[in-house]
Amino acid sequence: MKIRLLSVGKPRAKDAIRLHDDYAGRLEKLGVGYETLHVPEVRAGGRFSDDHVKEREARALLERIDRDRSKGRLIALHERGELFSSRKLAGLLEAWSMPEATFVIGGPLGLHERLLERCDRSWSLSPLTLPHELARVLVAEQLYRAVTILRGIPYHK
Repeated sequence: MKIRLLSVGKPRAKDAIRLHDDYAGRLEKLGVGYETLHVPEVRAGGRFSDDHVKEREARALLERIDRDRSKGRLIALHERGELFSSRKLAGLLEAWSMPEATFVIGGPLGLHERLLERCDRSWSLSPLTLPHELARVLVAEQLYRAVTILRGIPYHK
């Protein structure tokens, strides 16, 4: 099982980084290949419209995906995505991550439609808007929880 988490913007909040890395380490201890990548955030406002910012970020994300992804699923983290229970996610993760899955988190403005069209699936963590650093933590924790469910490890109870 191989999982990539690709996001816009380099994480800066030390507490969020620490929490994410804790779950990443737990995944790795379970034998899951887990990698985090990011592309630079394009600053909104000024000379760029919101749509132009999202389009430029989508271009950078797609370039990174095309460079790093040989085959596998592409899953967008998006407000219009599907909500899953942890058990449902576990079943999906098993299918998505063989041989690999890439999860994509957008910047403050979200993901551009061009990128969403390339994705195999969209996953919503919540109907709430979340900072992308917190979304990284939630994704890592839910992926860890899904793997423990798949392996019968009692973490999820």
